[in-house]
Amino acid sequence: MRLSACLALSALLCVAGTASADTLLVQRAQAKSQVALPARGQSAAQVEARFGAPTQKLDPRGGQKRQWPTINRWVYPDFTVYFERDRVIDAVLNQASASETGPKPAIR
Repeated sequence: MRLSACLALSALLCVAGTASADTLLVQRAQAKSQVALPARGQSAAQVEARFGAPTQKLDPRGGQKRQWPTINRWVYPDFTVYFERDRVIDAVLNQASASETGPKPAIR
């Protein structure tokens, strides 16, 4: 009984130590309401008019079949915008640093 309790406590302490060292993307996502992001349904022209030119336009993905629309991605310093054809389908915060735990950066 003591051995299993000791192992459980050790495992708990290891997990707690790891979690405190990382910055979680969830913490920044909770502050997302303070960051202006493009709204779903906006056109590419509306996004560019409001936020300026993106720092990078990534190669389109998809479009191999008619059922698979082409997805375009524009990268801004704080977020990435995903377009289906020329309409925003999502905008997500970029990973702030390599130590941040969260989604991986966009495939380039």
